[in-house]
Amino acid sequence: MTRRLVEHFLARPEPDEETQRRLDDLTEREREVLVLLARGMSNDEMGEQLFLSPATVKSHVTRILGKLGVRSRVQAVVLAYETGLVRPGDASA
Repeated sequence: MTRRLVEHFLARPEPDEETQRRLDDLTEREREVLVLLARGMSNDEMGEQLFLSPATVKSHVTRILGKLGVRSRVQAVVLAYETGLVRPGDASA
């Protein structure tokens, strides 16, 4: 059952034009932060991995939320999975 659910989730269509444009507006660093955010990392953990201060990570997260037009980190994570930017089980950054 879980496998079928994951397969269904992975078979989602490409993001619509507006969502793709918002994703394209992200800088490379913002994409890196979004991927790590989607993997459940805290600001401190992301900072350690990316050699950034937690305050800088927080600034990136704030800009990501604004560019994606979402209100919370959770909505950003959902968008990352729905658009295929992050896939379940994918460990690469």
